[in-house]
Amino acid sequence: MLSARSLFQEIVDSDDTFQLFCSIAASGETQGGWENGRIAALVPESMRDLAPRITRHGADEDKHGRLFNALLKKRQLDPVPVPPETDYTMLLEQRGIGLAHEKLRRDERLTEHDIVVYLSHSRVTEQRAADQMHMLVKYFGDHPELGKAIRMISDDEENHLAYCHEELLRLAAAGHGRTIQRVLRDSALAEIRVHRDVSLAVMAHMGQLLRWSKARSVVLAAGIHAMYAYERLGGWRRMVDLRMPERRGALDGPVTTAPAF
Repeated sequence: MLSARSLFQEIVDSDDTFQLFCSIAASGETQGGWENGRIAALVPESMRDLAPRITRHGADEDKHGRLFNALLKKRQLDPVPVPPETDYTMLLEQRGIGLAHEKLRRDERLTEHDIVVYLSHSRVTEQRAADQMHMLVKYFGDHPELGKAIRMISDDEENHLAYCHEELLRLAAAGHGRTIQRVLRDSALAEIRVHRDVSLAVMAHMGQLLRWSKARSVVLAAGIHAMYAYERLGGWRRMVDLRMPERRGALDGPVTTAPAF
């Protein structure tokens, strides 16, 4: 019987698919670390109070990249190139979501509008990340090889999501509410399409490595399309609501260190 748990177990049990999974995850986290680092360096003077929290966000994501690479090293595996069709961050940027890398490479201060866009985009993508890590913790939180790393990453993602909620509510109260709602909606509708496309691409690569039958691949693809249909019909709204989080000041402290492997 197909289930998220059995599917991921199959991916973890194979060195080839585990290698690809960790490589994709490490690449995305490292890219997020770079983006946040650049945003922190370029934040406008009027929002300098945000810089330490943006820096912490980026440092957490750098740490996640190191954790996934450490999991590979523990199995004596090297990272492999990430297929372009599985590069979630790149595909979002190509659809105009978030801040363009070209802008982040310049040594020019960002605007308040740029920071609103960054936080709105992050609120959407951190929801996806938090949901996915919550699922992994549910099924593999006690796994002897993966458990410690995925529990730490999941806790960080909850902090990142709480931070986005709190900062966006503060900015909405300061007069940015209409822009925030527009960017949230645009980001969510683009994100669910990118997530569908990346999920299909990842499953295709995994299926090839694991030699899945055509019937099994068709069933998995149908499940991905069904999830997209649900999100397109209204499931995307969970990614745009704003509420004051239970974790206040979630990124105010120092970066937690990664466990040794």
